[in-house]
Amino acid sequence: MKSTKKYKHSRESRTSMTQLMLPSHSNFSGKIHGGYVLNLMDQIAFACASKHSGNYCVTASVNRVDFLRPVEVGELLTLKASINYTGRTSMVVGLRIETENVQSGETKHCNSSYFTMVAKDADGKPTPVPGLLLETEEDVRRYTRSIMQQAHYQRREDSFDPAKFDPKEYKSLLEGKNALLKI
Repeated sequence: MKSTKKYKHSRESRTSMTQLMLPSHSNFSGKIHGGYVLNLMDQIAFACASKHSGNYCVTASVNRVDFLRPVEVGELLTLKASINYTGRTSMVVGLRIETENVQSGETKHCNSSYFTMVAKDADGKPTPVPGLLLETEEDVRRYTRSIMQQAHYQRREDSFDPAKFDPKEYKSLLEGKNALLKI
């Protein structure tokens, strides 16, 4: 079901899902297991990217994941996803995860993350995706944030290239840290 549109607005593929957090999802401390939440995040990123591209999609990378607060058994966990950026064959899917206490109605933001997804054709090869139609300042903010994040990652990768890395340049960063330099 390949998309024939050249550009699509993020609202066309926005996706959300809500699940009740059960005791079977909890870890040894009685909180919802982070791995379970990550699994749900991957599922909704897949759904959002697949809706945008009209193709099966795979996870290429996951940006930083911070668990801002524990998720409790009995809470409703709502995951929201939208396309923030499109490359030639990849998309950055922005995720926001919130919990709701069904008794008090209180909602809390518990996680945000960015998944890079790649569209695949029937042969499993990367395939082009529709571009993103930017109509609001918020659309532009999200798109340009993704561009800046990509540039940051590339600079970081270049800085720590094993062929170019000189540990002596970073010796001062190690002072006062819980590490013993023996080289």
